[in-house]
Amino acid sequence: EAEPLYLQALDMRHKLLGEEHPTVASSIYALADLYNSQERYVEAKPLLLKALGLFKQLLGDTHPSVASSLRGLARVYFSQGCFSEAERLYLQALEISQQFLEEDHPGIAINLHHLALLYKAQGRYAEAERFFLQALEMRQRLFGDKHLYVGRSLDNLAMFYTSQGDLEKAKSLYIEALSILEQSVGAKHLWTIRCRENLEILDNEQSG
Repeated sequence: EAEPLYLQALDMRHKLLGEEHPTVASSIYALADLYNSQERYVEAKPLLLKALGLFKQLLGDTHPSVASSLRGLARVYFSQGCFSEAERLYLQALEISQQFLEEDHPGIAINLHHLALLYKAQGRYAEAERFFLQALEMRQRLFGDKHLYVGRSLDNLAMFYTSQGDLEKAKSLYIEALSILEQSVGAKHLWTIRCRENLEILDNEQSG
C-alpha cells in the first residue's frame, strides 16, 4: 500500500527539483528502505547505490545520510550471504555515525544491532553478544523500557541465547519482549507474531 505513495513522491520531487538534489536522494533512499523492510533486496540494491552516490556528491562522504545508505546496502549484502562486504559497510556507517551524531542516537543503535546479527550469522558469538547488549542498552536509554525497538532487541537477544543453549535466559527475554511488542504494536503485528512463535518453540523444546 505504501509503495505507490513513495513512487509518486519520488516522481514529483524529481520533476520539481531535478535528479541531483538531496530531497530526491532522500526519496530514493526511502523507497529502497521500504523494499529492504519487505525483504525485496534485489529491488532495493540499485536504489541504495543511487542514493549513496547522490548523498556523497551533494552532502559529502561523512554525512549521516551516507551512513544510512551504507547500512541499507550492508543489509542487502547480508541477505545475500556476502558477510565480509556487509561488515565493511556496517563498520563504515558506524564510524560516520559515531563521529557526527550524539553518543546515544537511534542510528548508532541500529548499526550495533545489525552488526550483532551479522556476527551471530558468522559464528562470532562473543562479538555478537556484546553488540546485542550495547544496542539494547542504548535503545533503553533513548526510548525507555517499553518501546517497540526495545522489544525487538530483547527478541533478538533471546534468539541469540537460544542458539547458545541458554534456554532459561532466553525464555525470560522472550516473555519480556512479547509483553512490550503486544503493548506497542499489537498482537497481530509481524514482530509480535514471530516473538510469540519463538517462545512457543522454546516451550516445546523444554517440555520435550
